[in-house]
Amino acid sequence: MIGAYGDDMETSPDGVDFIKHWEGLATKAYRDVAGVWTIGYGHTAGFRDGRFSRVSVIDEPCAEALLRADLGPREDTVRRLVAVAINQHAFDALVSFEFNTGALSRSTALRRLNDGDRDGAAEALQWWNKATVAGALIVVPGLVRRRAAEAALFLTPA
Repeated sequence: MIGAYGDDMETSPDGVDFIKHWEGLATKAYRDVAGVWTIGYGHTAGFRDGRFSRVSVIDEPCAEALLRADLGPREDTVRRLVAVAINQHAFDALVSFEFNTGALSRSTALRRLNDGDRDGAAEALQWWNKATVAGALIVVPGLVRRRAAEAALFLTPA
């Protein structure tokens, strides 16, 4: 439930641009900081089933299409899990967080949000700033910046 905005809220054009900014466009497949094969705007599916390979190259329209397809399930997750009214900015921030981490369902941020603690939820988003690199969990500066931007967007008034 998204409260007054209904169950049909989608990522806004500004929200899509926000995600594109933080993901960056990769027209050639690469391994991200955690070693996950990635292409386009943070697209990670398709490498195991053979659709993509480490030598894959795509263009921007293909990357855009993959991103749009990838956002649907993340939007569904946010709509399903959030039990309080949120504005478009908060929705976009939560979709970005879920897109990047897949962790909204098990996050303190969600629990705090649904308990009515918006500031606490924004704080808890920022705890997800680490990645496993060479077997060790380390703070990643890019994730620190992204989580801070997501928290700020989350708290932006309508």
